[in-house]
Formats: sequence, structure tokens, C-alpha cells
Amino acid sequence: MRIATWNVNSITARLPRLLAWLEKSGTDVLCVQETKCGAEQFPTEALRELGYESAVNADGRWNGVALLSRVGLQDVTVGLPGGPDYDGVQEPRAVSATCGPARVWSVYVPNGREVDHAHYAYKLQWFEALRAAVAGDAGGSRPFAVLGDYNVAPTDDDVWDLAQFDGATHVTPAERAALAALRETGLTDVVPRPLKYDHPFTYWDYRQLCFPKNKGMRIDLVYGNEAFSQAVTDAYVDREERKGKGASDHAPVVVDLDL
Repeated sequence: MRIATWNVNSITARLPRLLAWLEKSGTDVLCVQETKCGAEQFPTEALRELGYESAVNADGRWNGVALLSRVGLQDVTVGLPGGPDYDGVQEPRAVSATCGPARVWSVYVPNGREVDHAHYAYKLQWFEALRAAVAGDAGGSRPFAVLGDYNVAPTDDDVWDLAQFDGATHVTPAERAALAALRETGLTDVVPRPLKYDHPFTYWDYRQLCFPKNKGMRIDLVYGNEAFSQAVTDAYVDREERKGKGASDHAPVVVDLDL
């Protein structure tokens, strides 16, 4: 079974690449973030023609998540139970479902913007709600994973130059503590480090030639419980998909499992 996560940075803009990637990669379940479309604009039919069912949480603004599965899509939960509001709205940042033998979440953690911004406090509150929501499944015997764009680099090695992030979000002790608290529910980062290259980044800004210069961050993560982690046979960042015209600023993270 192949499960992946990918922040596509607009599913409508990226649709041709997404469809081509699904066909060539043989992915069974894809967690999508930053759909940037409303549910009514989501390309459900195009994906169904490839054999994928869709579970979507999107409102047409900057966020939006989805689960695409060709191995079943049951017991769908749209949204983060107990999640906080921002500006009076619960943003579409989580969707979960049972896909074949595994329970899977697709999450798009708030960015945080700046450390003294209200969005940063909201980010930490969102993490706490996520921890509470997944704790039961994380400690269970069924394969379970939370995949997505976490907007946190877990360690100093997960950014190209730590000095460039002095005083910025994504690397603060509070954000990393929130990640640690999530792991303490029974989850493990299943993507090994190092991979086939020294810095397995997953995101590179479009500006200042960040991708050619490999000035990136590892913020797209796969956290699985023991049953999920023990089934992993391979894991990698599909860095090639970040190349070329019309690419997202994130690369897919792919995990193979013997389930």
C-alpha cells in the first residue's frame, strides 16, 4: 500500500500534474493540502475517472484539505473535532477517513505568520486540539497516521540555514514542543533521516532560486502509530515533482507499507 501527502498549492492550478503524478506513482491514498478551492470546484469527477474517491474539506479560500483513495473511503470526519476558530471561523484544515486497513488524517496546520501574531497563538491551540483528537487512534492497534503540512521544522537540520529563521515561526521551541506532544500520543516520524541526500527538504520558496540552491525546509511530515510504523517498507520525498513549469512549492512525501 502506498500513502502520500502533498501540499499542491491550488488543486485547480496543479490538476494536470496531480493526475499525471497519481498515474505514474501508483499511490493508493493521497493526503492533499492547500486546495484553494471550494468543495463545488473540487475536481471530483476527474479523480473518479482515475479510480479515486474524494473526501474534501474546503471553503474556497487559502486553505482546504482532501483525502483521495482508491482503496476505500469510509467513516469520513470533516474538520478537527474541538478545533479552535480563527476570526470566528473554523478553517478547513483537517479531514480523516478509513482507507482500506488504515485510518488516515490529512492536516494543514496553521502557518503562524509571526511569533507575536494572533495566528501564532491560534497555531498552538490548533496543535493542542489535534493532539486531543488523535490520541485514541494513535494508541490503538489499527494502523493510523497523520500526514500533511505541519508548518514546523522538527529539528535544526530540517531548515537550510537556521540563522535565517532567527525570531521567526516554524522553528520556535513552542512549535517544536507541540510536535513533541503530538508524538507522545504514540506517533513516530516514519520518514527516515538521512534519506538518499543530506537534506530531505519538502518545501522550497518560489523566490530567490530557493529550489535550485536547495534552500528548503522539511515541514511535510508523516506521523504514524506503532502498527503503521512497523509496516513501513520505504519512505521518500519525490523531489523530482518540485521541478519544472507549474510545480507546487512543496514535493510529495511517499510512504510504502506492507499492510
